Amino acid sequence: MALTRREFIKVLGAGSAAGLISGCGNDADKLSSQENMYEVAKTGSARILHITDTHGNLLPNYFREPNVNLGFGSTFGQLPHVVGDKLLKEIGYKKGSPEAYAFTYNNFEDLAAKYGKTGGFGQIKTVLDSLRESAGGVKNTLTLDGGDTWQGSGTSLWTRGADMVEACNMLGVDVMVGHWEFTYKEQEVLKNVGFFKGDFLGQNVRILEDALLDDKYITMTEKYDGRGLYNEDDALPFKPYVIKNVGGHRIAVIGQAFPRTSNANPQKYFFPDWSFGLREDEMAELVADIRKNEKPDAVIVISHNGMDVDIKMASQVVGIDAIFGGHTHDGMPKPIEVKNAGGVTVVTNAGCSGKYIGVMDLDIKNHKVVGYNYKMLPILTDFIKPDATVVSYINKMRNTKYDKNVVEARSSTMSNNPNRIGKTYDEILTEKLCTTEQTLYRRGNFMGTWDQVLVNSLREEHNADFSMSAGVRWGTSVPAGHDVTMEDLMTNTSMTYGETYVNELKGSQLKDIFEGIAENLFVQDPYLQSGGDMVRIGGLDYTIDPAASLGNRISDIKDDEGVAIDMNKSYKVAGWAQVGSVGNGRLMWDVAADYLRKQKHLNLTKVNHPTIKGVQDNPGIENYAGKLI
Repeated sequence: MALTRREFIKVLGAGSAAGLISGCGNDADKLSSQENMYEVAKTGSARILHITDTHGNLLPNYFREPNVNLGFGSTFGQLPHVVGDKLLKEIGYKKGSPEAYAFTYNNFEDLAAKYGKTGGFGQIKTVLDSLRESAGGVKNTLTLDGGDTWQGSGTSLWTRGADMVEACNMLGVDVMVGHWEFTYKEQEVLKNVGFFKGDFLGQNVRILEDALLDDKYITMTEKYDGRGLYNEDDALPFKPYVIKNVGGHRIAVIGQAFPRTSNANPQKYFFPDWSFGLREDEMAELVADIRKNEKPDAVIVISHNGMDVDIKMASQVVGIDAIFGGHTHDGMPKPIEVKNAGGVTVVTNAGCSGKYIGVMDLDIKNHKVVGYNYKMLPILTDFIKPDATVVSYINKMRNTKYDKNVVEARSSTMSNNPNRIGKTYDEILTEKLCTTEQTLYRRGNFMGTWDQVLVNSLREEHNADFSMSAGVRWGTSVPAGHDVTMEDLMTNTSMTYGETYVNELKGSQLKDIFEGIAENLFVQDPYLQSGGDMVRIGGLDYTIDPAASLGNRISDIKDDEGVAIDMNKSYKVAGWAQVGSVGNGRLMWDVAADYLRKQKHLNLTKVNHPTIKGVQDNPGIENYAGKLI
């Protein structure tokens, strides 16, 4: 049973949760006496509020943090590559505290029952308003969104992100960047950007030369009042930066979209006219130009690079005061101070699914940042009164009826599901599919129980020997013993390219695929990583040495019966979410929904956790369910 607010305050007063508000060890008795524990006194000149990677989750949800987040080389033992008990020790929080629940996987089921769900846009709005008020009003604050906001739920898919645009406007988001936002069609992206009341930035997004020479692209941008053609000479579809007045200080905000959007997502289907890249040199030049010509009091970046990439960029680009990051879903209870040739850049990340709000008060004197104070606030749903206007909006939106105009997929044969027509979004999403014996989670470098559900259902649907599912990091959790709803499933699968497929692959091709993805994940140069996790495999076990070189990480690949795969034999392999082509199978969420309905009481008797070499002493792994050697 969840704690009452009175009981929760007692927990705070007892000291087990000291620092929920301050993040810096403020007096627990003072904290316990606060009428509103999310009131945070402003300590600097300008307050920056940061959310990221909410992935369409308008409602409160559960999200289990990873017990595997490995770092190697320069990232070994460095945040965010520290998990569980080791993380609690590093950040100074006690087991069983609200912070232990918020920042680690430890005792997830017990603490979920104790503290309840996290996030929810109604609750986020309440806390943001409180933080603005305690800073002296909106004029003293700036609200940033790190992207991956307009995708990740059934309603965001069916409205093509429009539900999230309006929700962001209601939160008062001032500036945002994108990644999955670009996985709607270009026209839909520009329409959403037009409805968004803040600034949509992208210093590292370019218009392809062929598009600039094509009248079709220019005509399209004219239809959307010039959006998508911010600067034709520099091939910029979006503003690279914006100057905001915060508390009487001029703050330059640079936007960095996900650099590998074109590689990780189906470019030709959704954004054929745009390219993406890290573009560090252009970032450095832009920062220098802003410093020289705009003469701001501070320069900050809202980024979707991922934590390790932001840390490396901070070490090499001079002149950035702080980077507010996203993409890798790292709930960072404290910032990382990165030294560079010009001084120090502070790097943060604000997790995912609406679970946290980052609060940074910048101390600005003589047109320079001289200090800061940072707090990471877990959004514990049960202890926050939701904003009534936002709740009303969400309820009204969810009462929208699914009709023949809804588009769910690239495939014309599956773009609209007749079985859903006439039902409200809420009726569709609240369907109970089964109960679960194990906690369903996705986050972690190698395998999650939600992923096992997906690969099992793919094998069954396509009568395949093996199956694969991408190691994406978005998707909420379901504690053991709870009902699994269609909403839960959609938060783990909703995307615009959810078609499934089955192919013939040789054993050698499978190994090559595993090796390539492992290289993307574990190559030691962060600039060469894409920020996801290892591909999830159904029906196969394997051994991986993450610290080895490309081509030498994967070995001992066996099927579920323990028989080694034949490198020269062809196997039927099912999957979903193809980037380069369109599968002809049913959508992933429909495949998995049918699988779950048949289970009634889901009990995963086998989870394909790989055997991992050489990580026994790595602080980025704890209580691993597979084998370590």
